[in-house]
Amino acid sequence: MPEKKPTARKAAPGKAPKETEVVAGKCQDSGPGMGNAGGGAVYGLGLIGAAVYYIQQASGFGEFLVACLKALIWPVFVVYDLLEHMGS
Repeated sequence: MPEKKPTARKAAPGKAPKETEVVAGKCQDSGPGMGNAGGGAVYGLGLIGAAVYYIQQASGFGEFLVACLKALIWPVFVVYDLLEHMGS
């Protein structure tokens, strides 16, 4: 079966055509929204670090549960502290 090559399509009026790049015979988008997975990695590493930090400070089971919840929402504390610091 012959391999299909990407064809150029006309963009709708008022919209720019999407850029494409042919790599090893496959068409890959290079437009906005591609390659934005780095934020998930930063959040994941932050989650692990926050869990270690908060769990080390916990002395009982109740505090352990609170530490786990705090580790999940650590960006809230970061933004709050940054805004508080900027306001004073």
